[in-house]
Amino acid sequence: MSVPLVSRVSTLAMDCADRIAFWEEYNRRELVGLTCSSYSEDGLLATQTNYRLGGLRLAEISGNEHVIQRTRRTCEDLPKDAVFVSLLTDGQAVFFHEGGCLTVRAGDIVLYDTRRSYLFGFPTRMRQLLMDIPRELFAERCADREVSAPLLFDRGAAATALESALSDWAAGAAGEDPAPTEETVLDLVRTLTAPRAGGRSALLAMARSYIDRHLTDPGLSAERVAAAVGVSPRHLSRVFAPSGVSPARYLLARRLARAHEQLGDPGSRHMTVAEIAHRWGFAGQAHFTRVHRDHYGRTPGAVRPR
Repeated sequence: MSVPLVSRVSTLAMDCADRIAFWEEYNRRELVGLTCSSYSEDGLLATQTNYRLGGLRLAEISGNEHVIQRTRRTCEDLPKDAVFVSLLTDGQAVFFHEGGCLTVRAGDIVLYDTRRSYLFGFPTRMRQLLMDIPRELFAERCADREVSAPLLFDRGAAATALESALSDWAAGAAGEDPAPTEETVLDLVRTLTAPRAGGRSALLAMARSYIDRHLTDPGLSAERVAAAVGVSPRHLSRVFAPSGVSPARYLLARRLARAHEQLGDPGSRHMTVAEIAHRWGFAGQAHFTRVHRDHYGRTPGAVRPR
């Protein structure tokens, strides 16, 4: 099951003189209103692909050296009420804002408010994964406080987990791997922005993210998850305890949910129940049928599209 593709564009085949205007108009329509400048002799050479995951949007952007800016006037004329989470995967950047300037390196994450003016400059070739979180959703699921200034995160535990989730989102959108869930991504953003992102909440978010990224591995177990996040199986159980489910039950529920979703997907009608069960890590069809009936009250065959 692929992540819904919203749109994909590139300036590479366009006349050099038309690229900037095209890029600004596309971003105004699909992402955020901005102005763009390119200092390359070749002009702006950039591509952008936009995907959707529930109420979230992800933009995968790559290009040569350029600058994008959202001025106070732009914020007034083209309002955007969202929080952006930008992961720079290649290159380097500078992020100017009202209170100063951030130096951004590959692997860093910048979280900022689109209602405030900023300038994002890329002096080298670049690639970024940019997550668009509506402000209401951010306040409800991530943090109920204002993002009064941009936040820069380097490779800590929570940032690394979010980086993996966003990369998996892009890979899942390309059909290469299962994509993370909206809940997983928002949990990681909440952990990242928490005052102390190194305790049990960070471990829980990392464990859930690891499970979602490896659901198709039939050998995945609570012990494997504990080893991946660097704790003992007993401690991992304590981390999951406040959520009301054990790591093993969470793993089973996530596998059931993804298999159930694919069973009802018309695009998967060519796959048998056994093939879907195997894809999502179940050892056999009989076991899958039993736990699916116990959980959903119906057999897997009963939810197949007619």
